[in-house]
Amino acid sequence: MAFWVCLVLLLALSGHSSATYCVCKDGVGEGALQKTIDYACGSGADCSAIIQNGACYQPNTVKAHCDYAANSYYQRKGSTGATCDFNGVATTVAAVPSSSMLLTN
Repeated sequence: MAFWVCLVLLLALSGHSSATYCVCKDGVGEGALQKTIDYACGSGADCSAIIQNGACYQPNTVKAHCDYAANSYYQRKGSTGATCDFNGVATTVAAVPSSSMLLTN
């Protein structure tokens, strides 16, 4: 059930099927990922889904939460010139992000 909730939330944030998504890069240290989460969540991302017991809390990894927060920020702020970089931590992708961002354990 949580998978479908997260998928619906992700698609609602993107607004259309040819969307660009913002995801955190693999191999980035957890400290940098956490800084990205903190910045995104404090600057306009809707992070309510990744708080404990939130619809997208699982998988409970810094990488999965970073993916969600960075994409939420990018979808909400991209039209005003925000980028998906976060000091080199994140990048854009054209395809729906990997299941690590959407699936529960």
